[in-house]
Amino acid sequence: MTRYSIRKLHLITHQMMAKELGVRASTKLDNFERLYDQHPFVIKVIVKQGEIGKGLLSVFSLRGFPCWIRDEKSFYLFGSEPAFRDWSRLQSYALSDEEIFIEELRQFLIRQARMQFEMIHEQYILNFGGPTRVMGILNTTPDSFFDGGRYADVDAAIERGLALQAEGADMLDVGGESTRPGADPVSEADEMARVVPVIEGLASDLQIPISVDTYKAAVAEAAIQAGATMVNDVSALRMDPNMAEVVAHYQVPVILMHMKGQPRDMQKNPTYDNLMDELILFFEERIRYAEATGIRPDRIIIDPGIGFGKRLWDNYEILQRLPEFRSLGCPILIGPSRKSFIGRVLNLKPEDRLEGTAAAVAACAAYGAEIVRVHDVKEMLRVVQIADLIFGNLDFHDQEPKA
Repeated sequence: MTRYSIRKLHLITHQMMAKELGVRASTKLDNFERLYDQHPFVIKVIVKQGEIGKGLLSVFSLRGFPCWIRDEKSFYLFGSEPAFRDWSRLQSYALSDEEIFIEELRQFLIRQARMQFEMIHEQYILNFGGPTRVMGILNTTPDSFFDGGRYADVDAAIERGLALQAEGADMLDVGGESTRPGADPVSEADEMARVVPVIEGLASDLQIPISVDTYKAAVAEAAIQAGATMVNDVSALRMDPNMAEVVAHYQVPVILMHMKGQPRDMQKNPTYDNLMDELILFFEERIRYAEATGIRPDRIIIDPGIGFGKRLWDNYEILQRLPEFRSLGCPILIGPSRKSFIGRVLNLKPEDRLEGTAAAVAACAAYGAEIVRVHDVKEMLRVVQIADLIFGNLDFHDQEPKA
């Protein structure tokens, strides 16, 4: 277990700084904001073992890094990326707090700088870090919140999957159990009956990866044997103790999602002392667990879980602070499509949330998500193509596009 959790903060408003510090308007907040504005690279450090050592605090002062202590377990360091990199290159030989911190700082800087990801499977290669990838949603359930029942028939689902590929989807996510708030679980047998025939019917004709959206190991294995080459687990390998073994055995990429509670109760008054702290620490633990069970680091994708055990404004904070997940060193997937965080603000039903989804998807592209998971592939592909050009995920071409 690592001793420190380190990430670069992305606080873009006065209100976000106040929320991060846990204070209202005060001289303390003004001083923090002044320091934040003066330094281009501000990191938050959470001490996961022991407490902040006085010796380490004195080191920060000697090295010229202003240090702001939040509590006995966390603090902020203000500096610049070159200065932190120079410090991380220091060579020391005693097992001191400084040496331990420097090594973890060095690893953090490597992860933070990682902008390109390559995910190689025997059937495909996925490159992340350029254009934002679009994952198409294919629900074979009768009760999903937006398209429940439309594709419950196998032939209709296969036709829809082929249509999503034709619209430009980079990958397809097939699910057989609704995970909307309040949804009841279904049996393994029922879930398999919904997804396996569809995946079998699509596998020979699709040229894009098929993901199976399940937290059940038996369903995942059956889906992989039918042709799926990715697992999307909303429980991040927590709800079925055998899921990690299945993913590791077949060496397929896995999406680890954060969810507070379970679908049936996740929206019953979820609370967070510090939303981003909880999410980052959760993913650090889940990534370590996945790697310890034999899942390769380059096969792990993370999903902060928009709408899964989140209060309304938590979803917006996650989108605003997406760059902070860069410290985890994994591709980031976001699933904002037609969800209630859009509907509650605009007072719209799921079928009327296309424009709100487009705005959220554009923000995902701006703040560094590698994958967006959506119902409306054709429309959202157009959104990310323009957003990628605006935000520099794609280079402009000298030649004008064809008319």
